[in-house]
Amino acid sequence: MRLDKFLKISRIIKRRTIAKEIADKGRIQVNHKLAKSSTSVKVGDVITIMFGNKTLEVKVLDLKDTTKKDEAKNLYEIISEIKNQD
Repeated sequence: MRLDKFLKISRIIKRRTIAKEIADKGRIQVNHKLAKSSTSVKVGDVITIMFGNKTLEVKVLDLKDTTKKDEAKNLYEIISEIKNQD
């Protein structure tokens, strides 16, 4: 599954276009390697996302084409969430 699609379906990032923009700006890594929006994501991968004021690291637990809002959190596990200092 594409990285931008996973981020949208898992609701880590609400819109696929925003996930694509963030990835294309070099702010997302998959398994500690810089990732583009088209990067393929598999179960067990670790995704690191650098938002403006925080860094979120999640592990992919499951892949689905669609999911309900309350089931979206079952697709990933938060490894760490660090607030960046200004």
